[in-house]
Amino acid sequence: MKKILVIDDDVHIGNLVQEMLEKEGYSVTRAYSGTEALLVLAKYKPDLILLDLMLPGLNGEELLPKLSGITTIIVSAKDQVSDKVDLLLGGAADYITKPFDMHELLARVAVQLRNSRKPAETTILTHFNLQMDTAAYTVCVGEQPVKLTKTEFAILKLLLQNPDQVITKSVMLDRISEDTPDCMESSLKVHMSNLRRKLRQAGDREYIESVWGIGFKLV
Repeated sequence: MKKILVIDDDVHIGNLVQEMLEKEGYSVTRAYSGTEALLVLAKYKPDLILLDLMLPGLNGEELLPKLSGITTIIVSAKDQVSDKVDLLLGGAADYITKPFDMHELLARVAVQLRNSRKPAETTILTHFNLQMDTAAYTVCVGEQPVKLTKTEFAILKLLLQNPDQVITKSVMLDRISEDTPDCMESSLKVHMSNLRRKLRQAGDREYIESVWGIGFKLV
């Protein structure tokens, strides 16, 4: 399910947009100011953002540069061509003027999500003598296969996809939920412990380390 963040302080318009998006099968999160949007984005990664410009506190123009890497459609009552050009050149993917036709907005959302689809990822992930085939759902240490549970596989896949990064517990729980919805914060420690033990037994070394108070990373 694609995730959309609607940043608009107009509750009425936001409610209408959320209702229509959810009818189309999107997951919708709301923010009512630029400052609140940054707090939401600290722990939530949407596939697309609908951004109003006239926001309390941090306005849309100030917020846009901080949204790098996230497809953003400006939804604003400002209709000057110069405003549109500046924002499109400044990082916005599209611009729709209020008042707008809801079907046009839905079409623009669909087009941007279609255009931003990620290329197919490689199915082979490696780290030293550790190898995962995400298509065949196999893991090997050297020549020795390692049997993992669905949750353990999802954890290791995330770490292998981000080999140089420390993955926080909250990010890990959010990201692996796409592959395994049954892992909770209370059980993550057990899954991680079992995964590390299996890899250590197969390779006679540590492959994953805990970063105290933060999360986990590959050794």
